[in-house]
Amino acid sequence: MKTLLCSQLGLAYPIFSAGLATLAGPELAAAVSNAGACGVLGGGAQPAAYLREQIRQLRALTDRPFGVNLILPLLEKGQIETCFEEKIPILTLFWGDPEPYVKEAHKRGIKVFIQVGSLEEAGAAVASGVDAIIAQGIEAGGHVKSTTSLSTIVPAIVDEVKPLPVIAAGGIANGRGIVAAVSLGAQAVSMGTRFLCSTEAQATSEYKQRIVKSTAEDTVYTSLFDIGWPEAPHRVLRNKAIEEWEAAGRPASGQRPGEGTIIGTIDLFGTTLEVPRYSVFAPTVGFSGDMEYTALYAGESCRLVNDIRPAGEIVQGLVREANQIIEHMKQT
Repeated sequence: MKTLLCSQLGLAYPIFSAGLATLAGPELAAAVSNAGACGVLGGGAQPAAYLREQIRQLRALTDRPFGVNLILPLLEKGQIETCFEEKIPILTLFWGDPEPYVKEAHKRGIKVFIQVGSLEEAGAAVASGVDAIIAQGIEAGGHVKSTTSLSTIVPAIVDEVKPLPVIAAGGIANGRGIVAAVSLGAQAVSMGTRFLCSTEAQATSEYKQRIVKSTAEDTVYTSLFDIGWPEAPHRVLRNKAIEEWEAAGRPASGQRPGEGTIIGTIDLFGTTLEVPRYSVFAPTVGFSGDMEYTALYAGESCRLVNDIRPAGEIVQGLVREANQIIEHMKQT
């Protein structure tokens, strides 16, 4: 199971782990890359010095290709420059215009991928000179720019941007999903929720178990958790924060139940931060507080995630299942 993009990047398998912000550290990215896929380090809102340290830790754990994901509305001073100076293999960007960074990245041999949620955004990205498009479907977990299903947006974007490679993201968690995405024209897939339930992901054990026990119907597409990143829709698991907000009549920001209260603390970037209700922060390792009032990012693919395993085992299982499906299709 290999595509042209695999050959171009030096990958054995057309699988990427999603950046997952603070939930995807060096251990997860390295484990995915060492298994023959492409791990992606979450840059989130990390200070530049901390990000540099994370990149170097990742490099110490793998000599395989990897990516670093940055969210353009949340860019911290020096983050892009740090990625350039460290000459990372792949820079993946989301929620904005990649054009200001493409030329400088290419000078350093860095490939630039951009995740998009519409045909129009994909067309603009091609004009900016990026090396690949990540097409996100509305089924995805975390922050979601798309309003279209993956099965519709992927073939449309493939036709719009060809011959530029397209990576499918949203609702994929097993080998069957990989085969389906490739059949739609994608050259790889990006998985978030499946790798969030890996032993290496920086989510609390309770959060991971909640995903394993959930179904697609337990997810909600909302803009509720907006403190830290306003006006950015996202898909999360239903919890008390959502239920109490709905019971109150879905009031606007500033008028919601418990607005302004602190629901816990979290250890991030070498410091302890207070987490207000409706914050963008997910319960990562080091979170202390009530998870019922945090953002529990998860995609509809949580229905297909039934266990928590090492990321390398997840990659091998995905590949094995995909190959079995391909062989079965050849015989029918």
